[in-house]
Amino acid sequence: MTFRENNMEFHHTSIMLPEVLEGLHIRENGIYLDGTVGGAGHAFAVCERLSGGRLVGIDQDQDAVATAAGRLCPFGEHAVVVRENYVHFDQVLDALGIELVDGILLDLGVSSYQLDAGERGFSYREDAPLDMRMDRRKSLTARTVVNEYSREDLIRILRDYGEERFAPNIAGNIVRAREQKPLETTGELAELIRDSIPARFRTGGHPAKQSFQAIRIEVNGELDVLAASLKRMIRRLTPGGRLCIITFHSLEDRIVKNCFREMENPCICPPHFPVCVCGRKPEGRVITRKPIVPSEKEQEENPRSKSAKLRIFERAS
Repeated sequence: MTFRENNMEFHHTSIMLPEVLEGLHIRENGIYLDGTVGGAGHAFAVCERLSGGRLVGIDQDQDAVATAAGRLCPFGEHAVVVRENYVHFDQVLDALGIELVDGILLDLGVSSYQLDAGERGFSYREDAPLDMRMDRRKSLTARTVVNEYSREDLIRILRDYGEERFAPNIAGNIVRAREQKPLETTGELAELIRDSIPARFRTGGHPAKQSFQAIRIEVNGELDVLAASLKRMIRRLTPGGRLCIITFHSLEDRIVKNCFREMENPCICPPHFPVCVCGRKPEGRVITRKPIVPSEKEQEENPRSKSAKLRIFERAS
């Protein structure tokens, strides 16, 4: 899909759209929350299935909010878009007078638009200022991370968030380079990362991919936001309501999988206890024992969908 709003284009392809719509179990008069509304591809399809229901879209990216608001305009008061980080979804719903919702969707990671908009600094394929902020009101940028974080912190970020085996090499080279002059652009950083990885290991895509992912996660606090939101989202669902989450890398997926498992089986009694005495009750059930992945056809048509995984949790009736 290509939407044009406010003299800018927002390119977006909705990942696993049929699977998401089925997973949400949409009720015509239900209330739904899209916490990462982006170009409103999923949200528009949800609104088409509502009759008297309502959709609330949240996104921290100003361009996404403008595009989504325009895209959902035909649905009038049945669709509202708010600029906010989804970690604050409670406040958004409270302000709208909504107590519970029938379904919530999170489509995580960086959008196709953000990657393709080279000036945003998300892509290692474009030479642009080091930025990577999804919310440009925030002060922390990739430039700050690269030029001001200690070597130890850089190693931690690259290793933990990017699963980069050459994190010490890359961090050491960043520190040495910035002693001469600050690193300013994505092109400089991508070249430095490439040169930090032995040639025989530069396989399976661009050598800077994992490091750029790690720095982006740090700039936007993505994993902390996800971990802080999941349980609250489940508890904001109506009985039988569903939470659908699309992840794009193992770190996100692990957080979602572990949270869903804990909410389904929260008991902390020792395994040898004959009965539960902790008093913790299941808050719902995991619908997807194994994550749903895009079809081969979708992966061929949209290569960016290849790493996507969809997990679904249903609130207890």
